[in-house]
Amino acid sequence: MESPATYMVVLSSTTIRIGAYIFLRWIPGHHAPPVVLLSAALYAIAFISVCQSQGWPAAAGRTPSSASSFNGIIEGERRLAAKSSGENRGASKKERRTWAGWILLSGLPDPTSFQLTAATVCVNLLACLFVADMVYRAPMMYPAHDLSFSRVGYVSDTTASLIVREPKGSQLPIFVSYREVPHVSGRAVDESWKAVGKVYWLSNDTDHTFTMFINGLQPSSRYQYAVSNNQTGHFTTAPIAGHTAPDLDKLTFLTSSCIKPHFPYNPLSHPLSMPGFKHLARWIPDLKASFMLFLGDFIYIDVPRRLGSDPETYRREYRQVYSSPDWPSVSQYLPWIHVMDDHEIANDWDGNTTVPYPAAADPWHIYHTSVNPPPVSLGASYFQFTQGPASFFLMDTRRYRTPSQPLSANSSEKSMLGPEQLSHLLTFLSRREPEGVKWKFVISSIPFTRNWRFGSTDTWAGYLHERQIILEAMWSVSPGIGVVVLSGDRHEFAATAFPPPEGSRWPLSATVHEFSTSPLSMFYLPFRTYEERDGEGEVCVKYVPDGNSKFGAVEVMGGKGDQGVMRFRLFVDGEEVWDHVLTTGPTVIGGRGSDAVWG
Repeated sequence: MESPATYMVVLSSTTIRIGAYIFLRWIPGHHAPPVVLLSAALYAIAFISVCQSQGWPAAAGRTPSSASSFNGIIEGERRLAAKSSGENRGASKKERRTWAGWILLSGLPDPTSFQLTAATVCVNLLACLFVADMVYRAPMMYPAHDLSFSRVGYVSDTTASLIVREPKGSQLPIFVSYREVPHVSGRAVDESWKAVGKVYWLSNDTDHTFTMFINGLQPSSRYQYAVSNNQTGHFTTAPIAGHTAPDLDKLTFLTSSCIKPHFPYNPLSHPLSMPGFKHLARWIPDLKASFMLFLGDFIYIDVPRRLGSDPETYRREYRQVYSSPDWPSVSQYLPWIHVMDDHEIANDWDGNTTVPYPAAADPWHIYHTSVNPPPVSLGASYFQFTQGPASFFLMDTRRYRTPSQPLSANSSEKSMLGPEQLSHLLTFLSRREPEGVKWKFVISSIPFTRNWRFGSTDTWAGYLHERQIILEAMWSVSPGIGVVVLSGDRHEFAATAFPPPEGSRWPLSATVHEFSTSPLSMFYLPFRTYEERDGEGEVCVKYVPDGNSKFGAVEVMGGKGDQGVMRFRLFVDGEEVWDHVLTTGPTVIGGRGSDAVWG
């Protein structure tokens, strides 16, 4: 009968290998590192015990009197153990290969081969080192204190917002300038450089950043900016509300969420690399997108392990993303606009502004809201803007919500948005849009549908009373205007339709659609969590769960006709895999029969 130490070696070795693989290539959950490292400690203790029972190290290279057969699984072990005493000297090569494979697979020491023993130990040692590398190398060796970067945020038809970081005092004062550059329209432009302003002093109060706004720009025009610390980039101003650029027949923007450096793990890649950025960068020139709507989880403060709850820990996470060698390829020609989700604070956050929200909000405001569209009201962290043929409302689903527990999802006392934000959203939905604006986009960091059945209390599925108020307001939007919800968070893609109830006062053309897209560069769930159920009135249009990198391209067509047209294109791991076209309903209210061509 085998000793308990033998069983412990096999069990702990198996746990190390399976746990490390899941953590490094599947899901980088915070439970895995302590499990792997504890298993490594148990493995070391049990391994030494087995070696001692076999007479190691004196027995290295020869067979002890009683070699383990591990419950008779590998009969060849006994034959090999008998080799030195003359028993079964003709052991076959097949038996030797089988025995060697068992040693490498089980993690057990081999009393006849130091090389095999060393190899199986090295497999476990590398697995542990890779896990530790994933957790600690980036925060310890790449805090990015020396990050010098710039990026463009919100760009309107006449203004552009710019954030710059420069930690080196020798670069001060910093000068910012811009110029118009020739565009495909062929219009003659003044290419001379114009000064925006200069900064004489930067401090740690803003993590050595400053924000500048470039005003007096022309709509649908191409510009280049330059900073005296050798930072530069390009942007294109938005078209006038209700129009598209003269050389384009559509407004295109991108949407996704959820990024984590160095995942899936590759020991040969940079610890701040973003594989998903490489896929995105390849498509940016062809898509000609005006901006990226990033829907939260820009950082994962608690994945794989929270290393602090102070402002500097949160700041470091933002700096590391902006220090990624892949960041310039997705930002030099693409402005980014942001909303916040839970992993910028803490998983499934519903604690309003309690600790650690103040520390989390510090870099969120420094790096993101400072160059976002203008807030709806002073001090608010939700935003709205109009660009070309579309208008946008960017919700904050974390700061203002009531706890997801213990009240039921249908409780009127629960709120995702809080009364003030809800009022502003309802006003946005009911307001008249400028002529030519055919679509209203409501931006949510978490899914609007309840078809996701895993962790649903953290989504709108846990706030159904308030969601119903919003849905009815969406169905009541002026005829001829389409409403689309864009969301992220789930690490999967799903398109869902919300038709009005049959027999209600709303026509079928009032159907609301949601496109939920993530991750841009992170894990995807290995099991299926999205399910359409009869009687809930939420129709699955498309479900694509797999893929470490997903993003959507939304194309809003221009034109003076009564009907609005938009197209959603889905990209998974760098390949376009699906697209879907929506049209707005008729501009006059009709019955369901008159809506038959809509969809």
